[in-house]
Amino acid sequence: MKLRPDLGLTFDDVLLVPKRSSVVSRKQIDLSTWLTPQIQLAIPIVSANMDTVTETEMAIAMARAGGIGILHRFMTVQQQAEMVQRVKRAESFVVENPLTISPTATLEEARQKMLQADIGGLVVTDSQGTLLGIITTRDVLLAPNLEAKVEQAMTPRERLIVAAKDEPLSVSRQKLYEHRIEKLPLVDENDRVVGLVTAQDIIKLHEHPQATKDSKGRLRVGAAVGANPADLERARACVAAEADVLVVDVAHGHLEIVIRMVQQLKQEFPAIPVIAGNVATAEGVHDLNMAGADAVKVGVGSGSICITRIVTGFGVPQLTAIADCAEAGIALGVPIIADGGIRNSGDITKALAAGASTVMLGSLLSGTKESPGATIFRNGQNYKVVRGMASLTANIARRKIDRQGEVDWEEWSDIVPEGVEAVVPYRGTLNEVLHQLLGGLRSGMSYCGATTLAELSEKAEFIRITRSSLIESGVHDVTVL
Repeated sequence: MKLRPDLGLTFDDVLLVPKRSSVVSRKQIDLSTWLTPQIQLAIPIVSANMDTVTETEMAIAMARAGGIGILHRFMTVQQQAEMVQRVKRAESFVVENPLTISPTATLEEARQKMLQADIGGLVVTDSQGTLLGIITTRDVLLAPNLEAKVEQAMTPRERLIVAAKDEPLSVSRQKLYEHRIEKLPLVDENDRVVGLVTAQDIIKLHEHPQATKDSKGRLRVGAAVGANPADLERARACVAAEADVLVVDVAHGHLEIVIRMVQQLKQEFPAIPVIAGNVATAEGVHDLNMAGADAVKVGVGSGSICITRIVTGFGVPQLTAIADCAEAGIALGVPIIADGGIRNSGDITKALAAGASTVMLGSLLSGTKESPGATIFRNGQNYKVVRGMASLTANIARRKIDRQGEVDWEEWSDIVPEGVEAVVPYRGTLNEVLHQLLGGLRSGMSYCGATTLAELSEKAEFIRITRSSLIESGVHDVTVL
């Protein structure tokens, strides 16, 4: 038996010591950071790859806010790839390969296609890709006969304003304004459609100046995969859909199969960043990095709906795990993602001060409007359902997907869950929640005179506290109104 001499600490075991500060406004504080060495974020927040936290709506909202969302893998390969595509199509400088439809298709077919893709219009082309017209939701909204042909309701080519494929965005914007139009097709010398500029995308550039985008102006998004050989097909589909980062999603990431999966992903997709985890030791960070991981997720059993430590007896208190892993990460040039145990903005500040580059939030975001969890009404209040990805129902859901069918009742008893299902209060929109969390982080950074996250980690000094100090830190000796 080996017993480590040091005491493992978590967020409630410490406070940060206030320092002399020259910060006079939270506007001075820069929260930008690196998710991986290839991807920069304006805010250090990542939404967790949980099926009650991150799907299309959350991923879009997170990227627009300056963070990033990781789409969970508890769905079919096709569903996950389609979600990636929807995020990538949500906005861009130029919509490449815009969705098209035949002039002989019905208005109902056009309506369904727009609805499924969550877009407001389709380019009408012939079999050679030649521009014939545009049809929008307004053209089908009140149509008396949805069996009519698209060509009967579309705006025809002769009435369209178009632009050349290499035209500067500023010129396209001017055309949209001058002609009071919402969509500007881009065509080549043979009048074949090669792209589309929309007024909404240009508006979004100004509405979300900190949005996390790729070089083409599209929102960035991550996709979670497992560590089994079959998950390579999932990774291929997500990369084909243009996911920006792959996350190998395993509760215990310091496994040989995870190391092999990282190696395979980096060999097959050398240009795609790979995040791996979860681990809780410096050795785990080292081994995953040697396999090719560009960033590592840290946290074993620390999540609010995770019972891994109770079921297995394994884990490392989260603050100690972050500090140990961050020390190794800094030496290797590997960003650390603190995943689990964060309940408030103070915990975010502590995690980043301990050396994490970003924090991954699950339960804190599961109560937002954008999360896919079911909403329930109880005792006069709205709640949203959240579940751990190692919970009983999540395990059953994964088996259903793997087998493409129902799971026998006898198999339920074979599962040993390491997570639970729960509810959290409805908290409003993601932006409202992020406003509070990031406001608290900025205030925290001002207490030690840090204007960047690097300065926060450099200047941070932790002090261990007693149980009495923890009580003193909260509301006490009063009746809260």
